[in-house]
Amino acid sequence: MRDLKIPAERHPEKARKPDNVQPRKPSWIRVKAPTSKGYFETRNIMRENNLVTVCEEAGCPNVGECWSQGHATMMIMGEVCTRACTFCNIATGKPPEDLDVFEPGRVAAAVKKLGLKHVVITSVDRDDVEDGGAEHFAQTIRAVRKQSPSTTIEILTPDFIRCDDKALEVVVEARPDVFNHNLETVPGLYPEVRPGARYFHSLRLLQRVKELDPSMFTKSGIMVGLGEDKQSVMQVMDDMRAADIDFMTIGQYLQPTPKHHVLDRFVTPEEFAVYEKTAFSKGFLMVSATPLTRSSYHAGDDFARLRDARMKALGRA
Repeated sequence: MRDLKIPAERHPEKARKPDNVQPRKPSWIRVKAPTSKGYFETRNIMRENNLVTVCEEAGCPNVGECWSQGHATMMIMGEVCTRACTFCNIATGKPPEDLDVFEPGRVAAAVKKLGLKHVVITSVDRDDVEDGGAEHFAQTIRAVRKQSPSTTIEILTPDFIRCDDKALEVVVEARPDVFNHNLETVPGLYPEVRPGARYFHSLRLLQRVKELDPSMFTKSGIMVGLGEDKQSVMQVMDDMRAADIDFMTIGQYLQPTPKHHVLDRFVTPEEFAVYEKTAFSKGFLMVSATPLTRSSYHAGDDFARLRDARMKALGRA
């Protein structure tokens, strides 16, 4: 039986890789360990409902802040991913279990108990499932809608690269408020950073969401500090806008362990400010670009701004 708390068992494909030095984090990256009452209350609700969160599994630096406010990103379909992206800290390998048919209900119950106005639901990649988990996403969306009809729902999905085109249609037909799929990095780094994915497939996935439902908000993000240059980041921005993506996030890559992809550099807050200004100038309705930005960081507040920005663009503000 694997012990996912042990790095070598958590990431068996990385065990024999040479160690990469993890440099000391600069002052603008460091965060305090979580100690608040709200943090522990949120953690207890997750435990009581037997739910996995990407906040813990991916080692997000914002977990203390988010959980103290009762915000958590639910991760469905288990805690073992069939991909082996070199940047990611989620456990990899063959998932030991089938999809849990009761999970959508548990997610919905936790959302109601937390009183969430906005929820983010993500998942591991499940290439072992015929539809990549598309119907499971749809069932989870419907379950949350039934128990918390006023809660807005944001999903962060896999790329469904090995699935029939209908898989995406199933998810879109469930009508999440925001459809997010991260490009993660610039196309030139895909072979070493996202070996199981394809840049233009992910881009096309987001473009198809808009074709299926033009009113649905789309969102995508990348990390910087992986070895990209500024020009390649600008190209990703242009590619996203060509796919009519509404919201772009840019955050600092943080190397989870010495076995993960080497950290190229820490991007300064000033550089992030330039990226944000540039992205807005290219036509995004919403941009979040800071060292600590993650896909679901401040997602509820950002969704409100995103909706307001669309109304303003339509002249209805």
